[in-house]
Amino acid sequence: QVQVQESGGRSVQAGGSLRLSCTASGSMSGTIAMGWFRQAPGKEREFVASMRWSGGTTYYSDSVKERFYISRQKVGYTVFLQMNSLKPEDTAVYYCAVHPLGATQYHYWGQGTQVTVSS
Repeated sequence: QVQVQESGGRSVQAGGSLRLSCTASGSMSGTIAMGWFRQAPGKEREFVASMRWSGGTTYYSDSVKERFYISRQKVGYTVFLQMNSLKPEDTAVYYCAVHPLGATQYHYWGQGTQVTVSS
């Protein structure tokens, strides 16, 4: 089993920055990737950013490219999402997820952390 916990969400004004953190624990050996997703009110959950655990390749959605950056601690299973130049349309619940070894997709999810960007 894997436990995932996000933190760092809060209210911020447009143009501001915010850093989210996510720590996963449990059976993490062989993890394929960790990623961030978000869900805005009335919309489906969407992909934001991810990092392959072996090699560190990163991926971003077009809507956040060059504004958001995913990184990881050197030890353990903690990832960060640095969000810059925030826009009101970035308002959403942000979820961290783990793509474990043997799975075909992200399988373990956190409870989410609310990010609200006001204009």
